[in-house]
Amino acid sequence: MAAAGFYRVMRPMQRQSHKIVELKEALIREGYLTLKAQAAALGLGRSTTWTVLRANHKASGLSASVIARMLGAPQLPPSAREKIIEYVKEKQAGLYGHNKRQIERFAAGLPLPLLGSTARPSACPSK
Repeated sequence: MAAAGFYRVMRPMQRQSHKIVELKEALIREGYLTLKAQAAALGLGRSTTWTVLRANHKASGLSASVIARMLGAPQLPPSAREKIIEYVKEKQAGLYGHNKRQIERFAAGLPLPLLGSTARPSACPSK
């Protein structure tokens, strides 16, 4: 419960970075320990995965196109999918400090059918 209170008082950029750290932790808990395995799980290249999981983004954060690629990845574990969807909902709610126009542009780039399902069969991680 204390963690939830701490999360509420974070600045927008800290909150955004923290959510990305949670995504990385979810991948590690699922057994995706190496950058190569994490990239495969997220459906991204290694350099993009490294940039995403560094959690040190400019004010814009993760783009809708990167999120769509991650949500479309067949090996994405359910716990990581949940973190990505939480990130999307929080970004759309303005919790990361974006203005209304930025949020609308972000939302317009999201594939809505991918957000409807949080469950996807998980494949064994390739370590």
